[in-house]
Amino acid sequence: MRPRVGTLADTTPAAVTPTSGSTPPAASDAFISAVDEHSPHNYHPLPVVIATGEGAWVTDVHGRRYLDCLAAYSAVNFGHSPRRLIDAAKAQLDRITLTSRAFHNDRLGTFVTELAALAGKDMVLPMNTGAEAVESAIKVARAWGYRVKGVESDRANIIVMAGNFHGRTTTIVSFSDDQDARADFGPFTPGFRTVPYGDAAAVAAAIDENTVAVLVEPIQGEAGVIVPPPAFLPQLRDLCTRENVLLVADEIQSGLGRTGTTFACDLVGVVPDLYLLGKALGGGIVPVSAVVGNRDILGVLEPGQHGSTFGGNPLAAAVGTEVVRMLADGAPQRRAAELGERMHARLRALVGSGVVAVRGAGLWAGIDIDPSLATGRRVCELLLAEGVLVKDTHGSSIRLAPPLVIEQADLDWAVDRLGTVIEHLTVPASAR
Repeated sequence: MRPRVGTLADTTPAAVTPTSGSTPPAASDAFISAVDEHSPHNYHPLPVVIATGEGAWVTDVHGRRYLDCLAAYSAVNFGHSPRRLIDAAKAQLDRITLTSRAFHNDRLGTFVTELAALAGKDMVLPMNTGAEAVESAIKVARAWGYRVKGVESDRANIIVMAGNFHGRTTTIVSFSDDQDARADFGPFTPGFRTVPYGDAAAVAAAIDENTVAVLVEPIQGEAGVIVPPPAFLPQLRDLCTRENVLLVADEIQSGLGRTGTTFACDLVGVVPDLYLLGKALGGGIVPVSAVVGNRDILGVLEPGQHGSTFGGNPLAAAVGTEVVRMLADGAPQRRAAELGERMHARLRALVGSGVVAVRGAGLWAGIDIDPSLATGRRVCELLLAEGVLVKDTHGSSIRLAPPLVIEQADLDWAVDRLGTVIEHLTVPASAR
């Protein structure tokens, strides 16, 4: 059941008593202090210490429940502790968890076969994290450029988009324009050209005889759930085909049901040359990522040229296979589409009353709060007090990405809580 709800001023949800700015209880202090003392401060988490989770709900160390509307950036698309995936993981734990790719295991073949079929491709290169999938695709695109397209050695370039977020490795931050990601991490890796997101003409102008790939997020998540013009991805597909350039779609956040389709590219009928997958592919249980494409591209890799100790391990393959099977009949995708339509309609109703804009697709929304009212961080803190967990992004924007298993009533409740927070920010205290 949901916590009893009320207003920030008096009856916040019964299961969520802290208010923004209050000092967490001593037990939470101890957990938080241990992290602050012994872990680098490369994150700035909200002051809540989560202990358990089920479905779309999590519970903190004090027994207070919160509705998770971030889903670990889509890694928890199927909810916390999903029984079907937990059972698959437990069964595999009792058998074998790791062999490395120095040997075959009896789980990998099924995983890559079924994932390839889901994507309509021939081959799957299994890795662990999303950033590894991106790094792998960069290597594959360059090798393809030299070995198939005939690009001159060490001259390959890849076109990327302004506002992109593909990870935080040294190579990836080399083509980021986020100064928080770049500052003091140079020198940077060459070979990338940045163009405005959503501008196919700019991509066309940047392509030359040494261009091997265009790397794009079908929807930019970290930038604030930015949806490009409907014609953009189809234009990129036509352009890449004409110029013999690989179209690489980073679907690490947007893929596997989040947008109401298996891949966000499906929304506009585009099939890229390579899909980059991660996050939800591991069901929120183990890190699993993959580069998915056809043999004429992924087949450029030869023994010893790329690898990973844990990539394709039996435990990851067992969980990943079950994820693919859950998606195979389209039920999670349809649920995300249906609930997302309702969520976006209700969010758009807040525009003009403290909300400036709403963007997104399926169960994924970027919400711009009037910057004169609050920062995105402040809104997240107030929503925490209301029992809803979300994440801010740049400036006064926040993101909603609940698990695809969220109940409609709970989703409505979360939007209601956002409305309560906005009202709290816009209505003077004397008038409340």
